[in-house]
Amino acid sequence: MKLRKHIRLLILVTIAWVLFWIAGLPEYYQQYSITFMVIFDLAILPPIWFIIYRSAKQSRPERGLKVCLWWSFYISVPLFIYDLIYCGFYLGHGIGFLTQYWYITVYYFLPWVIFPPTGWLIDKRRRLN
Repeated sequence: MKLRKHIRLLILVTIAWVLFWIAGLPEYYQQYSITFMVIFDLAILPPIWFIIYRSAKQSRPERGLKVCLWWSFYISVPLFIYDLIYCGFYLGHGIGFLTQYWYITVYYFLPWVIFPPTGWLIDKRRRLN
């Protein structure tokens, strides 16, 4: 992937994080019940998956897995860093923010579980056609 696309992805996920942060104010979603947060996490996963799926599907042949791996990286690593800075350092939770803010923690590993198999299946289907 070219540097321009890396920068674009980083900008996109940064904007998404800022919007997510704003939507969670004043307590970064701590003001909501566990049930609400489970439903919220389950509701935002399909649209995110669909965006990644379309991105991989529109990529060149045999690049679906690679595209999904890059998306997994950009959806998890920069967002973890932003949350560590905000929740860990600014709010003073340290690494303990991972359990207190479990509803964001799941998105540090879910992309790695869901997106690479999606890319692999896209590539496999292309080879079969």
